[in-house]
Amino acid sequence: MTEATDLAKLPGVIPYVDNHDGPRRLLTIDVPPVSMNAVRHYVPFTSIDGRQYVVSWGSVTFEIPADRNVHVSVHLQTNYASGLTSTPFASIVLAPHPTPVRLATRFSDAEGTLLPVG
Repeated sequence: MTEATDLAKLPGVIPYVDNHDGPRRLLTIDVPPVSMNAVRHYVPFTSIDGRQYVVSWGSVTFEIPADRNVHVSVHLQTNYASGLTSTPFASIVLAPHPTPVRLATRFSDAEGTLLPVG
């Protein structure tokens, strides 16, 4: 199993910053743009165990605990037009597991989902 410090040193990996002394794994989330308007007017946010990160469109990788449940959510936010609004969010609780995981977001007008890839 990879040491937490090794994962945090990988280029492009956002380290897990909350208290956790156990094993860790990698989580990659794909946030593809739903349209060119979305890219111009929305910013994607990802939350890991309640800690929110502004991320870019595309793929982003986080270091997360491997030995306990981890809550992951993604939403889009805008301040375009009528003011600050959020889209429906995509949310999942990942069960403990030692291997890396990859998720993809899917947003529609009414809801969002996070689906495992691979």
